[in-house]
Amino acid sequence: MTTKQLYRKRIFDVLLVMLGLPILALPLVMLIILATLDTQQWGIFTQLRIGQKGKSFKIYKLRTVREKQNKSGATVETISRIGHVLRRSKLNEIPQLYNVLKGDMSLVGPRPDLPGFADLLKGEDRIILRVKPGLTGLASLKYRHEENILARQPNPEEYNRTIIWVDKVKINRKYVQNYTFYLDLSILLKSILNQPYTDDKRRG
Repeated sequence: MTTKQLYRKRIFDVLLVMLGLPILALPLVMLIILATLDTQQWGIFTQLRIGQKGKSFKIYKLRTVREKQNKSGATVETISRIGHVLRRSKLNEIPQLYNVLKGDMSLVGPRPDLPGFADLLKGEDRIILRVKPGLTGLASLKYRHEENILARQPNPEEYNRTIIWVDKVKINRKYVQNYTFYLDLSILLKSILNQPYTDDKRRG
């Protein structure tokens, strides 16, 4: 991806978010209120993620987890009722439009990893860190039901690390190497229509 492509991508991100904000502002406020009431905590929370050039930043999400104390007094986290809906529909990711405006993220790109995973990238795979992480991407489309996949595994953490993450790296590397503006438009459209990712030879 060239410097000119990165610049044009940034302009497109800002323009599209600014156009969408008047439409999304009221629904977002309502979702924040619902998440606050449902989890009994402030409806937005932040997580530390790794972005472009390996720099860390705070990502914003709608809160989907409710904290309760069990009989022994220990804190137990469970996905709230509305949280299940927000996660399935990916509406919990909407606050990341603020990350896009800030310049932490792009609308389309590799999803930002938790600290530690970026250190595992070797050789050509590190090309992923040249671009801003995205709100959606090819890997996001393929693994849009990732939670369901992991729930069926005897060791979800190991499966994620050795199978899913490795495949995501491969997909994200191809995205950066074969980037075009029209590819971004296609990914955005598929994300809106909830269409799956198809790995064809045109992407290398």
